[in-house]
Amino acid sequence: MTTTPTGHELAVVTGASSGIGYELARQFAENGYDLLIAAEDDGIDQAAVDLRRDGQNQVTAVKADLANFDGVEKLYAEIKATGRPVAAIAINAGRGIGGDFARDTNLEDELNVIDVNVTSTVHLAKRVLPDLIEQGGGKVLFTSSIASMMPGTYQAVYNASKSFVQSFAEGVRAELKDTGVTVTALMPGPTDTNFFHRADMDDTNVGASKKDDPAVVAKQGFEALMKGEEKVVAGSVKTKVQGAASKVMPDALKAKMHEKMAEPGSAK
Repeated sequence: MTTTPTGHELAVVTGASSGIGYELARQFAENGYDLLIAAEDDGIDQAAVDLRRDGQNQVTAVKADLANFDGVEKLYAEIKATGRPVAAIAINAGRGIGGDFARDTNLEDELNVIDVNVTSTVHLAKRVLPDLIEQGGGKVLFTSSIASMMPGTYQAVYNASKSFVQSFAEGVRAELKDTGVTVTALMPGPTDTNFFHRADMDDTNVGASKKDDPAVVAKQGFEALMKGEEKVVAGSVKTKVQGAASKVMPDALKAKMHEKMAEPGSAK
C-alpha cells in the first residue's frame, strides 16, 4: 500500500466523534495511520484534535449526515480529495431506537435507523470498494452487532438492520476473495456509549446495566481487521458467551431473552 511523505497510510472511520467509532480511530492513530474521520455532530472536530498525536499524524474531520444521499457523497468526495489510497476503512456509523414498533415508535425515527445503518453502509461501500480493488488491496471493517443474531423484541428495526449488515459483510467478503481486499465484521454486545440514551432506552434492563468498554471492543475489532478475520464478537467474556449461545438457541427463545433486556420500563 502506498504511503505519503508522512510515511503513514490513510484510514477512514465513520461515526468517529464518540463511542466505538472514536476508539477505533484512536486504534488507527496509535498504530501509525493518518485519519479521515466523519460524523454528523460537532463533536467530530474535537475528536480530530484529540486524535492528533503531537503532529505525528494527520487527522481530517468531515461533518456529514450519512442518513442522506448527499452526506455520503460529501464524505466520499472528501476521501477522493485527499488524493491518497485508503488502506483501511471502518464503516461504523449507526444508531438505534427502542420501543414497541407498532404502538410506540415514530416512523421517521425507524426509517432514519435504516438510512444510517443500512442505506449509508451500502452506499459508502459501493463507492469505496471499487477503489480498493483497483489499488490492489485494503481492509474494510463493518460494525455489526451480536444483535444481528437474534430477533429484536422492542428493537425490531435495529436488530434487523444489523442482520442486514452482517449478511452484507459476509457476502461481500466472499465476492472479494483473491482481490487483496479483506472484510471483517465487528460484532459488539451492549457497550458503554451514548447509544442507549439516543435510542430512548435508559429505562430498559440493557440500558441500565453494566456494559462493555468501547476501548476494549475497538481494540479487539482493530486486531481482527489487521489479521483479515471474517468476524469478531468483541467485548467482555459475558458478551462472547452470549454470542456463542446465540448460534444454537432457537429464535423464539432469543426473542424472549431480548424482550427481557429491551422492554421499556424493565430497568432494575
